[in-house]
Amino acid sequence: MAYTDRVKQILSWYPSDNPGTLTNLARLLNTGTLAGTGKMVILPVDQGFEHGPARSFAPNPAGYDPDYHIQLAIDSGCNAYAAPLGFLESVAGKYAGEIPLILKLNNSDTLGKPEHPMSAVTGSVKDAVRLGCVAIGYTIYPGSGYRNEQYEALRDLIAEAKDHGLPTVLWAYPRGSISKEGEQAIDVISYAAQISAQLGAHVIKVKPPKDFLEQAEAKKVYEKFNIPTKTMSDRIRDVVKSAFNGKRIVIFSGGESKTTEDLLEEIRQIAAGGGFGSIMGRNAFQRPHDESVKLLKDVMNIFKNAK
Repeated sequence: MAYTDRVKQILSWYPSDNPGTLTNLARLLNTGTLAGTGKMVILPVDQGFEHGPARSFAPNPAGYDPDYHIQLAIDSGCNAYAAPLGFLESVAGKYAGEIPLILKLNNSDTLGKPEHPMSAVTGSVKDAVRLGCVAIGYTIYPGSGYRNEQYEALRDLIAEAKDHGLPTVLWAYPRGSISKEGEQAIDVISYAAQISAQLGAHVIKVKPPKDFLEQAEAKKVYEKFNIPTKTMSDRIRDVVKSAFNGKRIVIFSGGESKTTEDLLEEIRQIAAGGGFGSIMGRNAFQRPHDESVKLLKDVMNIFKNAK
């Protein structure tokens, strides 16, 4: 499809990137139901690795099969499908060219409870190229005692990915030396978005922020300048502004399981606050197929019709 003015505007925010990287970023923006709108909904399925098979797939046993998830992403009109190496190797050849793929390069399990989380690198940029992916994915844990090692590894991966024309989708999940409530505090999530943009991410994934301030020094500033945080849309607006004044694509995770209405209301607030979209895993694939497709299409319609 021809590039819309909105897609051209977004691509202009990445002037240092080579044509290959910009082309693949454009592919993400020009695929599926939301093609050309500047919004995106991505189906990520890394939960089998991250949380275990039963917790992830028992609610909808069809999900044990890797083919199920990529077909769900296609059926529902998602912009892309993201997964670790094993899942993508199972499907990339069968579905070549049908939907953009994102290889999640690092993952961790829940079999241990480290004080300072750090994911293991489980795939490579070469794997992403070999599998025909349009982007790489990576997770950082701002607040972890190992955060600097994660940032340094990411810097090298982003540089290598750009050499191969691939943009980076960055999962930014604050945890470690942060309170449980603080992991989704508005000041912490906005800080994570800023860190992600500074590290060179093209697309930033964070959790929807809550009306809580973790850092004492940040709280003083939010109060002094009367930065609104009471509504979800206010908080989304602050996170997006923190990513280079909205000049980086910021999408929000679906998080823990929710009722359909609660989830759609959250999506409405994300859209109203200027969020670029959603990356929704468990809340989609743990439902029966037809229900999942309807949910994802409803989410896309909210973003598509957002002012």
